Amino acid sequence: MDLDKIKKIYFIGIKGVGMTMLAQYLSALGKEIVGSDVAEVFMTDQVLAGIGADVRLGFAATNIPSDADLVVYSTAYNKSNPELEAAVTAGMKVVTYAEALALVFNQSHGVAVCGSHGKTTTTAWLGFLLNKVGLSPSVMVGAFVPQFQGATLLGKSNYLVIEADEYQNKLSWFKPKIAVLNNIDYDHPDFFPDQASYTKVFADFIAKLPKNGLLVANFDDKLVRELASASASKVISYSALGGEANLVASECKYHAGRQYFKLSLDGEDLGDFSIALLGRHNLANALAVISLALEVGVDLLAIRTWIGEFTGTARRLEKMGEYRGAVIIDDYAHHPTEIRATLAAVKEAYPDKKIKVLFHPHTYSRTKALLNDFAGSFELADELIVLEIYASSRESDNNFRSASLIEQIESRRPGLVLDYAEDLQKAEKMLRDSLQEGDLLLLMGAGDVFRVGERLTQFPNKL
Repeated sequence: MDLDKIKKIYFIGIKGVGMTMLAQYLSALGKEIVGSDVAEVFMTDQVLAGIGADVRLGFAATNIPSDADLVVYSTAYNKSNPELEAAVTAGMKVVTYAEALALVFNQSHGVAVCGSHGKTTTTAWLGFLLNKVGLSPSVMVGAFVPQFQGATLLGKSNYLVIEADEYQNKLSWFKPKIAVLNNIDYDHPDFFPDQASYTKVFADFIAKLPKNGLLVANFDDKLVRELASASASKVISYSALGGEANLVASECKYHAGRQYFKLSLDGEDLGDFSIALLGRHNLANALAVISLALEVGVDLLAIRTWIGEFTGTARRLEKMGEYRGAVIIDDYAHHPTEIRATLAAVKEAYPDKKIKVLFHPHTYSRTKALLNDFAGSFELADELIVLEIYASSRESDNNFRSASLIEQIESRRPGLVLDYAEDLQKAEKMLRDSLQEGDLLLLMGAGDVFRVGERLTQFPNKL
């Protein structure tokens, strides 16, 4: 398919983070963007409005312009969607989001950032640094990046850095020249029945790297080490825990809102570095970025300067403001490993605060499959409110509820102050009644739990 000949593109489910990311990138290439989605307001609405996308609310066959050259659809929808059905029936060019992204990616010197956790931050950070040092990459991130004023950058070089999602084996469409593999931690049980099937997706992806390609690998992760050992491409490894790797961090300290650490490369001291992002997981993300930057020839002084200037992405340990003296932080954490990492980062940065967590479980299948891990992931929380599960549009109601998670948490931490809220409105009321100076409210989940933070910070006097 010749992308140059495509002028108007229609997106079915345009408000999804990946779809919005791709729409913004294609808009920057001069394509006319039209699409549809539900009427609910999403965080991506601001990006779509910024590119002037024509977004139609609701799904109807008549929404699709007859002169659309390409129809891209989110796999959250199937052929029962009236727009998808109409496009197929009319013989229009129809592709999934992953196919459309691959159409762009595979024509470039593609850098794919993959793994279970940290993809969004690492992709944005890498794109930010490479752009600042003059390599002019194009970048596509699955979240709003304040320093990009959107989710993408359109560069002048052949480098294209993308956040590559493993869900539904989207990785099968991509042909990378460079891959960054952060970690492998079982997830998406609605698609992958077990750890082996989940790991195989990454193994197959890494196997596609050419012999003259590059794999940047987190050697703190056992599964990543195993896959890297079978790679035909060059491997550059990193360790944030002082393990055996090419790039190793040591003497990590937190002070006044920054992390400070020393680095060595193959035993050679590289000196001192600092970053503005919280948490040891973000130290690992930084090492991935530094490893790749060194490999493509970026000057060490430039790396030291710009690695510390990145301020993060939306919904990743994002400080939203305060309510009656209580600090409010929002995070996308929706997996037990992510919850632990986020809580550890917050506890280190705010040791004197009482940490109150509002957690929004994401999908029935994930909550059920990882129930025991979820139950043990809130050790550092002082108080916890659990919302009812935020179901995926791909799931039907299977009668599994947050009550099962709450029961497991109570058995693990009988003294924890633990409450249940059936919806965001109830949670907001509970927090308005209880938050006070000295508290820190941590919002966690992949759904729309951030809306509680928006309400508290924007309307602090609402009764």
